[in-house]
Amino acid sequence: MNIEAVKRLIRDVPDFPEPGVVFKDITPLLADPAAFAHTIELLADRLAASEAEEILAIESRGFIFGAAVAARLSLPLHLVRKPGKLPLTTVGVDYALEYATDRVEIHRDVLRPGIRFAIVDDLIATGGTAAATAQLVREQGAEIVSCSFVIELNFLNGRAKLGDCRIDSLIAYD
Repeated sequence: MNIEAVKRLIRDVPDFPEPGVVFKDITPLLADPAAFAHTIELLADRLAASEAEEILAIESRGFIFGAAVAARLSLPLHLVRKPGKLPLTTVGVDYALEYATDRVEIHRDVLRPGIRFAIVDDLIATGGTAAATAQLVREQGAEIVSCSFVIELNFLNGRAKLGDCRIDSLIAYD
């Protein structure tokens, strides 16, 4: 199994969720146990070099990859969610979308000063959600040492919003 075989499993869905957008559908990748396992191994190998102490997975498809990588590396996993999805006291940050705003939140007790976190998500496009997550972590005195993605849409230049974060993407689309 190689990364090109994994890439062939990601299908384009035109005009979803709105006209003009080409959605990258990962469900065929998830349905292929060998390809999924290979993807997790690649993410884990790259992330291991960052010396992260804990993993942050971004809602919702990031949970799939983040959980598997955290288990593979024996690291704690924490969920970064949309507003109102976590049961305890949270901290959050608002961020701008093209025509609106959104928000990410995490349980208040997760982001402890000095802890080295890695962000894991399925895809980086414009980078807004990952950048908001990194901002939230830094505001609480913790550190982002790695941002790992299965897919990167280079033409949207999302990595520019992540500053000095080490960024690893397995598959890039120009």
